[in-house]
Amino acid sequence: MSLISNISWKSLHVWRRNRDVFFITWKTNFIPPFLEPILYLTAMGLGFGVLVGQVEYQGNFYDYIKFLAPGLIAISIMYSAFFECTYGSFVRMHYQKTFDAIIATPLSIEDVIVGEILWGATKAFLNSTIVLAVVVVAGLADFPGFLLVPVIAFLGGLMFASIAMLFTALVPNIDSFNYPFFLLITPMFLFSGTFFPLTVLPIWGQNLAQLLPLTHVTTMIRDFSLDTFGVIDLVGLLYIAVLTAITFLAAVMMMKRRLIS
Repeated sequence: MSLISNISWKSLHVWRRNRDVFFITWKTNFIPPFLEPILYLTAMGLGFGVLVGQVEYQGNFYDYIKFLAPGLIAISIMYSAFFECTYGSFVRMHYQKTFDAIIATPLSIEDVIVGEILWGATKAFLNSTIVLAVVVVAGLADFPGFLLVPVIAFLGGLMFASIAMLFTALVPNIDSFNYPFFLLITPMFLFSGTFFPLTVLPIWGQNLAQLLPLTHVTTMIRDFSLDTFGVIDLVGLLYIAVLTAITFLAAVMMMKRRLIS
């Protein structure tokens, strides 16, 4: 109970601190999320798109580039939040001693951790919204469904930021982040329905993919982008809510234990 009660609105001060640092170099920070989807859509849309042609998704047929575009938004959500709350948070905690400086103020340890997670979700929201803008301008998302994509981006970002902070609480050094990236992030990148429909996988592969967080984010982003949302998206929303609640509380508890020790 004290874990929750120690979290206050003061965590927004940590969020504002990270925001101010981010916007000092905003040009450098905004160029990659703007150029990456253009490169992906050009290379894979014009390359694989010619070979693949159309893809069947939920009973409808779409050009491969239109099927791929929502997957790029989902990938941006995962990478933005995970990088920010693993490497970014670890550098601020271990090398820059930023956490120590903030904890010396009236802010609690819980406020610092929650502020970091909120900022990770915000980074996912900002970067994926830029990708969404590119997708919309290219005519690869349908109105009005794509208007809800930023909401899913923030919720998905909150989930991945909480998962990432949990790893930050556990790793002994910065090089150890190679393990979650190789064992968790890379499999999700390849097998969460971002590049191909999950229905082409064998049944056991489809069932395994449903356990991956990115699968549900990808499905929801694609369904809203293509105006095909339905009951399965409500299941995805419930999955995200439950996993976020569990990993959020676990991350706060484990990070507090690490910072105190």
